[in-house]
Formats: sequence, C-alpha cells, structure tokens
Amino acid sequence: TFLNLRDAAAANPDVQFIAVSHSDQGSTDRWLAALPDTPKNTQPNLQIVVDAEREAYAAYGLGISSFLHVLSPAGLSNLNKLGKEEGIWNRPTESGNRWQTGGNFGVDKNGIVQWSGKHQRADEMSDFKEGLSLVAAH
Repeated sequence: TFLNLRDAAAANPDVQFIAVSHSDQGSTDRWLAALPDTPKNTQPNLQIVVDAEREAYAAYGLGISSFLHVLSPAGLSNLNKLGKEEGIWNRPTESGNRWQTGGNFGVDKNGIVQWSGKHQRADEMSDFKEGLSLVAAH
C-alpha cells in the first residue's frame, strides 16, 4: 500500500499525501530503508507520521482486526501471490501491532473526508486514483 501511495504522490505533486505508521520511529525508519527505490520515500508532498500510540488510527475508526481479517484463506493466498509475483513478503513486526487494521482516507481542502477505504482484509489495497478523483470533485 505504501508503495502505491508513494507512486500516487509522485504522479500528483500538487496533492499532499500522509502515510501513518503504527510502529515506533526506529522501526519505521528501518522499514522505509528496506523498501525498493528509497529515494522515492522523500518527496516534498509525502509526509510520514509515526503514531505508535495509534491515536490517528483510532480517530479514523481503525482498530484491532479480527482473526479473519488477518488470516482469511483468500487473504493469505493473495499475500502469497504478492510475495511470489512482486517480492513483497510480510516481515517480522518490530513494534506496532500486526493486528492493526489499515485504511486510506482522502480529505479535501476544507478538512472533510471525501473518500474512505477501510480495509476489510489484510491483503486489501485501496484505489488511490478513485480517492484522488473523489477528493478533487469537491
């Protein structure tokens, strides 16, 4: 998801993007350094916020997931496919919480959420093009 967000930020330099990590700063820094094309992590319109207490997650209704959110057969199959096809595998969790649900939100210039993409399964990816178009329409 972060790689897709990073690509969306590069393609839309007039839009501000914020990635929120539920790990501590050191773990977040090591995770970012392990990603491909690390220079793309430092774009002027891409901010990375550490929220180890998960206050922002809670404010947007993203709590701890269920067993099926993380370990559904379809989700595990898709995660395995992602690993085999794109080389993206789960890593050990240094900090944060493996069970934290994820999501993406598009907020307009007035601070109103115009798009929300709360993930229903661990393998779900949000459509940033859809989010951008919904926010731009307002």
